[in-house]
Amino acid sequence: MHTQRMAVSVSVLALLTLAACGTESGSGSGGDGGDGSDTVQSDVPVTGVAWSVDSLTVDGKKTEAPEGSRLEFDPKGRAKAGFGCNHISADAQVKGDRITFGKPVSTQMACDEATEKAALAAMDGEVTAKLSGEKLTLTTEGGDTFALSEEKPAALAGTRWAVTTLLSGETATSVPADLPKDRVPHLTFGEDGTVHGNSGCNSFHGKAEVKGSTITFGPPAGTRKMCPEAEMETERAVLAALDGPATYTIKGSTLTVTSKDGKGIGATATPTTAEGTQEHG
Repeated sequence: MHTQRMAVSVSVLALLTLAACGTESGSGSGGDGGDGSDTVQSDVPVTGVAWSVDSLTVDGKKTEAPEGSRLEFDPKGRAKAGFGCNHISADAQVKGDRITFGKPVSTQMACDEATEKAALAAMDGEVTAKLSGEKLTLTTEGGDTFALSEEKPAALAGTRWAVTTLLSGETATSVPADLPKDRVPHLTFGEDGTVHGNSGCNSFHGKAEVKGSTITFGPPAGTRKMCPEAEMETERAVLAALDGPATYTIKGSTLTVTSKDGKGIGATATPTTAEGTQEHG
């Protein structure tokens, strides 16, 4: 693969071609800006970035996207998205300023979400991408548009992470939406190598040593209440992910923690004033 060289006014065409090649961008590769300089960095790349979906315009009508709506392109040619209900994924081939989606695959939770339906329709064909700073616009062949913004990664420590997804290998299951507010699983990491929160029924606290992209969890301590089976099932899944060494990633406001046996959780950053933030068990 030959070296990409990009100028200050790097075009979307160049950016997306670079992303399609799987080459890292924005790491100091410069371009001839016409004045002989060769030190200019590129704008925000399309892949490896958590994009927050701000709005959709369908048939000329603009609609704000549900809170937490996001889209991500990985270097392996897959797009992953969520619009407040199901998890959606699709092949995504990038060529020039065009992104061609394969047939999207979605979880099957019952929702009546117009935004998600529009997104599924758009993620089954070709869109034109236009990048401007930290803003990305995707336009379908029919003229509908998605407006997106780059999400800055939240800090691991000090953030209240509300658990939204339970992972088991390649399977992702949403946390039941009807859990009592005080039993929605969440966790907060401290700067001192600790973690505390609620696992779905009981509050807990324990050690969480962070080194690189690994968190090593110590045995948790906490309350020992019994709850309805749905809550206990959620708790068992959460605690299974917080057992021993686990890898973690943060993309935008989303944290993913995966243990060595494939058990894991997906969590979203929530305001620190949210109920239960100070629970220590």
